[in-house]
Amino acid sequence: MALHLNAARLIAFHPLGFPPLRLRLSQTLRPSPSRPLGFRLRGLCSVGGSAAGGRVMEAPFTVKERIDLTEKEEKIFQRLLDVTRHFKLETQLRVAGGWVRDKLLGKDCYDIDIALDNMLGREFCEKVNEFLQFTGEEQQGIGVIQCNPDQSKHLETARMRIYDTWIDFVNLRSETYAENSRIPTMKFGTAEEDAYRRDLTINSLFYNINTSTVEDVTGRGVQDLKNGYIVTPLPPKATFLDDPLRVLRAIRFGARFGFALDEELQKAACDDEVKAAIAEKISRERIGHEIDLMMSDKQPVKAISYIVDLQLFYVVFTLPANPKPAVIEGIDRICVSYLDAAWNLLQCVGHSIFSLQHKFQDEHRRLYLYAALFLPFRSMVYTDRKSKMVPVTSFIFRDSLKLKASDAEMVMNLHVASERFVYLIPLLESNEDSEFVDAELADEFLDIPLTSKRRVLAGLLLRQIKDYWRVSLLASTLLYCRVAHNDETSSRQLESERRKMFSKVLSIVTDLGLDQVWEVKPLLDGKAIMNFLQLKTGGPLVREWQQKLLKWQLAHPEGTAEECLNWMKQSQAKRAKLDCCT
Repeated sequence: MALHLNAARLIAFHPLGFPPLRLRLSQTLRPSPSRPLGFRLRGLCSVGGSAAGGRVMEAPFTVKERIDLTEKEEKIFQRLLDVTRHFKLETQLRVAGGWVRDKLLGKDCYDIDIALDNMLGREFCEKVNEFLQFTGEEQQGIGVIQCNPDQSKHLETARMRIYDTWIDFVNLRSETYAENSRIPTMKFGTAEEDAYRRDLTINSLFYNINTSTVEDVTGRGVQDLKNGYIVTPLPPKATFLDDPLRVLRAIRFGARFGFALDEELQKAACDDEVKAAIAEKISRERIGHEIDLMMSDKQPVKAISYIVDLQLFYVVFTLPANPKPAVIEGIDRICVSYLDAAWNLLQCVGHSIFSLQHKFQDEHRRLYLYAALFLPFRSMVYTDRKSKMVPVTSFIFRDSLKLKASDAEMVMNLHVASERFVYLIPLLESNEDSEFVDAELADEFLDIPLTSKRRVLAGLLLRQIKDYWRVSLLASTLLYCRVAHNDETSSRQLESERRKMFSKVLSIVTDLGLDQVWEVKPLLDGKAIMNFLQLKTGGPLVREWQQKLLKWQLAHPEGTAEECLNWMKQSQAKRAKLDCCT
């Protein structure tokens, strides 16, 4: 673990000048003048809620008294009952887990898992096909998902389509765990054993298809739903040591539904033995999968806030040894403060701003939030085994979370593009030239007005980041703000300023005709440039001219290939004249 720096280094290093943080669990900080951009370095959620220390509380969540089935669900369940009656099976069919929870909360759920009390899922699926053959209907393929602990599949699961809906079948089970493994030994179990082995009471409920009733075997599931309470069926520390992944699942469901975490659960999650079990017994892929689910869910800020409050940030987001600059004290809360600001801003501008194509909006949102979360790491690097300097952000994605390499690359690109936008925003908003513009253009022969310079610089950036330019622009507003920071400046005012800034720059870029500029083809290709330069092969000189011509084309959007070629000739003549004078 990298050494933390003192308060003076924290303020000097971090661009936002955050003060040192020494927060207690569940503490909340008020915004202060020393915190620009209105970030609230919170502690960060009241993880215990009003239920902490006791179970008597007024039910704040509406839970249905009975489950109302959709027409398709009724057909599916009736088909399953027909199978048991046809073969005179004594099997009790129970829908388990999330479907029951969500239906009681009045939410739609299409993930139906059937728990069987006296046979394997594959065996029951075969009975379904025998019944279909008997009735003259088309038999369905049976998919068997083998035991895969890394994917939280501890027992074989069978799948088949019933009325065009995938249904999972598995037997009720009990389990025991080895000391250093989260892989349990499984055997057939009763409904009670199956319920108590589950991660949370709200996930331990059954819907008995045979009797059309909800079964709350633990006696706590329904009430915990009503109270909005995250608690384990068995003592939490033993539950987490058996399968440490349950810590992250508790956090994810608590954040998703806005439920409070049980006080004993909090203590267990903070326990050093449990932290060690998370690091040693869970694969990084599984941790990354849980984090990805949190970031893609409805309350990502609350989820990551729970992780920070429970002192799990460095367990989940492991960092490389000896990063440079060193990790600053309180960086975990700074990360969440960036995420919080990014999330609030996104709620203001709307998710649809990211991409014109709806299918990309969720992915843009996801990577935008990751980019915000890891903004404090954007300038940190470490030395890998090959003695190469590698960004810490890359380590977090590839080694800590085992997420896609393309995710790491895109988030790092967003960081770079966001900082580029910070420099571009004043230029795009003003009518004044600057040394920054000339330095960036770096072309003594590109004699163009300021408006064209703005178009060139913005166009070059958009061609690099492509369809993610709106994402990087929105993220850049977290790093750039013109509001004077004083006692009266509230986070809402700053949020409003960022929203206005984003909208204004978005409008400017659109008015400059730069959206989709990365799809514009060059007027002269490499072969044409080689012919002009009288070269037989490409090389650095050709690449240099390709960049020059790209700038010219951005400055002259209506220009033709012939005009572009004439500019090349004039530039060559000017260069020859200068060389001659020299």
